[in-house]
Amino acid sequence: MHVTNPILTNGRFLLRLAESKADFDRVLALRQRAFRSGKGPAGPGTDADEFDARCRHIFVEDRATGMVAATFRLQFFDSGAGIGRSYAAGFYDLAALEGYDRPMAEFGRFCLAPGHGDPDLLRLVWSALAALTVGQGVAMAFGCTSFLGTDAAPYGDALAHLGADHGPPQKWRPGVIAPEVVAFAARAPAAGLDKAKAMQQMPPLLRSYLAMGAWVSDHAVIDRDLGTIHVFTALEAVSIPPRRLRALLDLAGRAGPMAVWPDQGKTARSDLETGGCL
Repeated sequence: MHVTNPILTNGRFLLRLAESKADFDRVLALRQRAFRSGKGPAGPGTDADEFDARCRHIFVEDRATGMVAATFRLQFFDSGAGIGRSYAAGFYDLAALEGYDRPMAEFGRFCLAPGHGDPDLLRLVWSALAALTVGQGVAMAFGCTSFLGTDAAPYGDALAHLGADHGPPQKWRPGVIAPEVVAFAARAPAAGLDKAKAMQQMPPLLRSYLAMGAWVSDHAVIDRDLGTIHVFTALEAVSIPPRRLRALLDLAGRAGPMAVWPDQGKTARSDLETGGCL
């Protein structure tokens, strides 16, 4: 399928698909800065991996500066039968989702450039994802959502809240395969759960997921490679509140058509010259 740019625009920002090696190099530079340049176990180095060649890479440009303000990647599956090829399957036993019989998409490696927490930028990203989910037949979006650091102690209320109020449907519950995990059932604070504090501890991306009706695994994985703690997160299109969905689709409609996305039910393959979803 031929893909044209841009995908969406919204005032200061332009969201488009990485179609060339030069585009991907710009995406990778931000990913390396976000995931590999800091202190800690991740250390310096490249963030490219074997999943990159299977994904569509989307980035947001700041029109004023030309800088890459945000990026993420998407991997598509005809159904749950292919979920074993996902990035998340390396950390969670997703066998229960193999019987999911509708198209799925894995959302990963989302990151923002420093100083680019603009709400308009985040709305643009979510509008693109909403249009993809509804307009292209993707019934479930999923991925691994990260907390900074590998110490679970600062996130006690957040993890307890996830376990108490956002657990997975039993029929799709991800199993444990990672060597280091944090079970939410054991995280309830002795003084009781403070939900306001829990939401403050949540990464912004996860807060957005939960506001749209997402569910998470019953445990988190400690990822020593990236120096994070992450949770499997899934969002079904039917769970998104109608008012919120209408607002996101309205923004996508004003910003531009979404016909650039891969055909419904087809697994997208990268057109990038270089190979290498969280």
